[in-house]
Amino acid sequence: MSAPVVDVWGPVAPGPRASFPPAPEPHDEWSLAGGTAWVYYSPLNRRQLVRPVILSDGFSSGSSNLDQLWNGLEENGDYRFVSELHATGRDVIILGYDDRTASITDNADTAIDCIRRAIAERVGRAKLTVGGFSMGGLVTRFALAKMEQDPELPDHETSVYLSYDTPHRGAWLPISLQAFTHFATDNWGDTDGLGPVLRQFSGLLNSPAAKQMARWHIEKVGDTPKQARERVAFLQALDELGGWPRNLRKIGVANGVDTGTGNGVKADATAVKCNGATMNDTWLKTQAQGEQVVARLQKTGEEPTSVRTNGLPDIDGAPGGLFTLASPTGDTGSFGLAALLMALLGNTVDPDVISTSCFIPSISAAAAGDINDPKALYRPITPDHSELDAFTCAGRNEGHTTMTEELGAWIVNEIVATG
Repeated sequence: MSAPVVDVWGPVAPGPRASFPPAPEPHDEWSLAGGTAWVYYSPLNRRQLVRPVILSDGFSSGSSNLDQLWNGLEENGDYRFVSELHATGRDVIILGYDDRTASITDNADTAIDCIRRAIAERVGRAKLTVGGFSMGGLVTRFALAKMEQDPELPDHETSVYLSYDTPHRGAWLPISLQAFTHFATDNWGDTDGLGPVLRQFSGLLNSPAAKQMARWHIEKVGDTPKQARERVAFLQALDELGGWPRNLRKIGVANGVDTGTGNGVKADATAVKCNGATMNDTWLKTQAQGEQVVARLQKTGEEPTSVRTNGLPDIDGAPGGLFTLASPTGDTGSFGLAALLMALLGNTVDPDVISTSCFIPSISAAAAGDINDPKALYRPITPDHSELDAFTCAGRNEGHTTMTEELGAWIVNEIVATG
């Protein structure tokens, strides 16, 4: 099973983690305001930047890790994306950030810095390809749109914008999982050992980038799920820039299917449940439509807390990229993370854990509908639904930002066809 390009939980996840061999030494490395760009020239271009392709990292904790990114892009066991781009004469620039949880608009300034540097370093007048994975697609979308609208910024000289399983219409972070993470942090965040991990997870979910991406967010247990103020402000800023860059071709892919077929996770099912030294009859459920108790949280010896939602779609089972697909490399999934934390807190977890769920619905990655609409979530996606000029979806619902030949080759062909 291949590792994703973007590991959402990142290094803060407890337990054993995958280790990656060092990436090849970049031919050049650019220090940017707020990030770093690692440049790999095509062997066809004799150590010159001729046809730049900028690929942006996405959302995770801390700073970008070149070894992780290279592994997902090139050593994934399915498709060597960098090599295939190199074979077409494209030079690959991997764009990383000092803080992947920072505001999308802040990291967009880093992307603009990278685009300007690429234009300055380029030999000839070939147009750029610019885009990213997961949140990286939003960062570069905002950056390119800003360059078109801000008269103080230069022309982006870009012919193709690409996004790879990007939450154009929002990401789904299960409310029950958000509530559990904050509950655990409130109760055990000051303990030795696991406490710092819990605080990091709660902080990750409450970071500027997470608030901007999540379609529904709660800052603490008991909050009503809604769009965070930060998301509303980001969407308004994006709208003021026209929503999309216009002077180029917009393409995108989804790690979920376009047929409307879900991933098999049933609504209102108990995803994870535990009892033990610190928690009593604590459980999280998958999301269902209508009024629902999605979590029962009880610290041993205290009164239980019920977490309720109303009016949300049955989205955990929707077609789309799966939330950090559980794998032998140490990834836990979404509800799988809760199961791991419950066990580390000294509890016995029921064995029938639904470890993962939909993270980026296909209609979000294809910019093809409102993920708040249950009918739209599960309907087949056609070209007339999408705001992209061209898109393709995976043949199955697979891990978020998994690089496959199916999706990678489609992107390479689109880039080449554009010229």
